[in-house]
Amino acid sequence: MLQPDPTVALPGEWTRLGATVLGAETNVAVWAPEATRVQVALLDGRGGEDRVDLVEQRNQIWHGRLPGVGAGQRYGLRVDGPWQPDDGLRFNPAKLLVDPYARAISGDLRYSPAVFGHHRPDLLQPGDDLHRDTADSAVHVPVGVVVDDRFDWGDDTAPRVRWAETVLYELNVRGYTRRHPQVPPHERGTFAGLAHPAVLGHLVDLGVTTVELMPVHHFVDELHLRQRGLTNFWGYNTLGFFAPHARYSSSGSLGEQVGEFKRMVKAMHAAGLEVVLDVVYNHTAEQGRDGPTLSWRGLANRHYYRLGRSRRDYVDYTGCGNTLDVRHPHTLQLVMDSLRYWVTEMHVDGFRFDLAAALARSMHDVDMLGTFVAVIQQDPVLREVKLIAEPWDIGPGGYQVGEFPHLWTEWNDRYRDTVRDFWRGRSDGVRDLAQRLSGSSDLYAADGRRPFASINFVTAHDGFTLRDLVSYEHRHNEANLEPFGDGSPDNRSCNYGVEGPTDDPKIRAVRARQAANILTTLLLSTGVPMLTGGDELGRTQHGNNNAYCQDNEISWLDWAPDHEWAELTPLVQQLLALRRTHPVFRQRHFFVGQPAVPGGRKDVAWFSPSGREMDHGEWWDPHRQTLGLFLAGDAIRSRHRDGTRVTDDSFLLWLHAGADDRAAVLPEGEHWAQEYEVLLDTGRPGRVGSLVPAATAFELAGRSCVLLRAH
Repeated sequence: MLQPDPTVALPGEWTRLGATVLGAETNVAVWAPEATRVQVALLDGRGGEDRVDLVEQRNQIWHGRLPGVGAGQRYGLRVDGPWQPDDGLRFNPAKLLVDPYARAISGDLRYSPAVFGHHRPDLLQPGDDLHRDTADSAVHVPVGVVVDDRFDWGDDTAPRVRWAETVLYELNVRGYTRRHPQVPPHERGTFAGLAHPAVLGHLVDLGVTTVELMPVHHFVDELHLRQRGLTNFWGYNTLGFFAPHARYSSSGSLGEQVGEFKRMVKAMHAAGLEVVLDVVYNHTAEQGRDGPTLSWRGLANRHYYRLGRSRRDYVDYTGCGNTLDVRHPHTLQLVMDSLRYWVTEMHVDGFRFDLAAALARSMHDVDMLGTFVAVIQQDPVLREVKLIAEPWDIGPGGYQVGEFPHLWTEWNDRYRDTVRDFWRGRSDGVRDLAQRLSGSSDLYAADGRRPFASINFVTAHDGFTLRDLVSYEHRHNEANLEPFGDGSPDNRSCNYGVEGPTDDPKIRAVRARQAANILTTLLLSTGVPMLTGGDELGRTQHGNNNAYCQDNEISWLDWAPDHEWAELTPLVQQLLALRRTHPVFRQRHFFVGQPAVPGGRKDVAWFSPSGREMDHGEWWDPHRQTLGLFLAGDAIRSRHRDGTRVTDDSFLLWLHAGADDRAAVLPEGEHWAQEYEVLLDTGRPGRVGSLVPAATAFELAGRSCVLLRAH
């Protein structure tokens, strides 16, 4: 009986791309439509490799079975074909490629001229991308790992928090626990660290419902960062759309990272927390034509990427050198398969799409009726999870806030800018502020979307932290070593007299109060609030507003108590408890400024300090710095499941951005209240609990928020 040739794979299955363990063997399937040869390189850990040809093809997919290959096997792909850069073909069998469907990735990217598919004599010059390089890249690049997907999920249940009840909390896996004193040292900065009871306890006690993780798909550093001795800390430079980032694993990188991620999700679910992933499908780590050849470029360059007219160049709507071409069916399949994998196999609860406008582009324009949006809309798995768009990219017409369709929510940067301007005393009146406080109906109501389409945020990973927002007026990004500066110069921040740290007690008091004002505004606004991890602890990046490359104390959250900012955590807990308890702060329908029932109160009313509802002239006063918002708990337009109307207490919220004290008359009458109970006062906290009669001229401290319950 003839023995099978060990250099040729046995006939296999083409229907599941990637490496799939089947008992005592592994099936491999790779889409490479224009390749002339595809080999699986099995690595032995000592620098050697066995190459096995995939000879079976169906639907442009090369496939085969590898007997004796199981979980933990490191592997790469070697793919040959035409080298015609002017026509978009960049095959190079000397370059070991990561399988786009690899479930785990191991090893580091060590920059060398050999990792580039084109001739590049050194790393200081881009080289000649028309000529193929023959140096072997194997010892310099990460590789895939065969993974056994089996995992005991037990009774894991997704929390399925409704959008109206959702409170998002954005964090970086490594930075969040890197300095946590209760997390064991070997687990700090990892998935296991996030699953530690002390960390979960903080999140639960805070009152957030949904943790949004900055990129956890396996990513690598860019060359320009390595050359400056820096690393990619944020992770927006993806190499594997199916693989959890190996560096975030405390248990190993030969597939152990997959199990560790699953255990983290299971622990978060058990604590009642959802897990949302920040995903980067708009571009890849291969960058532009001068970038390395690591995966997609060497498999199907002119199908995976948007190419220019010459097909030698890459269309760049992302600012990262390339744009993934989801117009192509197989590229779109890659993205959809990845998304479904993270939901079905990894049990995540949703996604935040980085530069989502780039994915929604058809030929050139952003098209909300295009393929990507339509496929997401009809997918039976993905339409059941949270979908959040960063609704812009850097291309023409890329700013799309308010334009994404039903099922989608959006980061609302109009909210961010308006709230920042109001509290720093630089707003053009209060008209736009009223829109943002009430759910941004001007952006989302016209096509039937709900207030929770607006993800309200004032800070995020990109930009100043909350503490820095009230401590710096200018970016201080010197540690990034950018030759021409980086980060946005438009911070809409204020330092209140001194740039950065100060011993002046008055300035420090104003800063703490302004941070409290911003948090109060954010967490009591209609829409979905998003907190940035550590803001409740007074986290600082020392004025760096673009710490994407700072894997150090600049970015790591310091858990040591800071008495100057100690009041922020209990404030967030109080505000989120109010939001959770009172549906008047979680409106599922836009306000209309009219009673919900005949003869009742308006659902919302806006007041000037005179105690009267705002008139036309006051709305258009560009110098107005004080606004009162009355929310009527008996005019909520939602119903319980049994059909009865939702009712609640009524509240009056005053926001006063002026530096001087200001008297505000409390509204009186049958439609408002007879007296008010002070629940929160950022300017004079000693008044909390007191009862104030209606029609009283209530003194608002300079730069303060006051929340009163109507009686």
